[in-house]
Amino acid sequence: MDVAIVGAGMSGLMAARTLRDRGKSVVVIERGQSVGGRLATRQVGRNGLADHGAQFFTVRGDALRRHVDEWLALDLVFVWGTGWSDGSTKRTVGDGYPRYASRGGMNELAKHLAQGLDVVVDRLVVRTRQTADGWAIEDSAGESHEATSLILTPPMPEALALLSRSRIDLHVEDLSELQRIRFGPCLCGIHEIEGEADLPEPGAVQDFQSDIYWVADNAAKGISGATVVTSHANAKFSRQNWDASEEDIVRELEAAVAPHLGRNARIISTRLKKWRYSVPLTTHPQECLVARGLPPLIFAGDAFGGRGRVEGAFMSGIAAGNALADRLE
Repeated sequence: MDVAIVGAGMSGLMAARTLRDRGKSVVVIERGQSVGGRLATRQVGRNGLADHGAQFFTVRGDALRRHVDEWLALDLVFVWGTGWSDGSTKRTVGDGYPRYASRGGMNELAKHLAQGLDVVVDRLVVRTRQTADGWAIEDSAGESHEATSLILTPPMPEALALLSRSRIDLHVEDLSELQRIRFGPCLCGIHEIEGEADLPEPGAVQDFQSDIYWVADNAAKGISGATVVTSHANAKFSRQNWDASEEDIVRELEAAVAPHLGRNARIISTRLKKWRYSVPLTTHPQECLVARGLPPLIFAGDAFGGRGRVEGAFMSGIAAGNALADRLE
């Protein structure tokens, strides 16, 4: 195998597609039960769906725009809106940038990108080691995946922890750069509603002055056949309340959702999802980092390139794939 990639989020999938298109053999190892990472969608009840990770994505650069044009032609993605109300009025103020979502939930976009790739899911990478020919990656099922090269796309604390327990020593300057990357957590509520939500068009409120800064109706978004609301807490609130009881966290999330319910509507259940590494707060200026002094090893993800979020992960994956293909050639 030419390349093993750890993580099947946007970065890992785009790196794999880039390498495949350049004639390299690739395996992607994902700890979750599905591809996507924070492109995550959950079934709620019989007809409900909720995006509980990335809620949408925007496009600033031509590379992603070309792909989005293809996805629009396939009816894979759609324009959800051009901005959100902050909750102070019912009027939504746009900034001109379309917010794109995926038909059937954001995870459908990840599944589309994974088509034709060799992806092993539900396997946690427990350690890696250097071999005469490159790398051997051991997973939680006891299997070993050998490859000439390695791309790590998990959040940087997890990637560095993997190398530490594997006793892989990075160049001191590489380690210093990677340790500067910081992530913020997010406490997320997935609320099943009896009745209807009452949120400004196109179905969401975003108020960065509030602890629970995001409340969105997945039915108004167009992905859910039942009323399911997603709430997100900001990084500061999430960090301060991370170890609080689930009951206390849910109470805070539900209190933020309650004002946005229609008449006689009520919350009938809430599921709590904790994203420990939700959003990059301190990013790396380059699209990816090629490790020095080791067999081919590249770090990538949404914390690279300075963009953050979905487009940052997209661009970082392509950059990592091309950088590795260039090196192998």
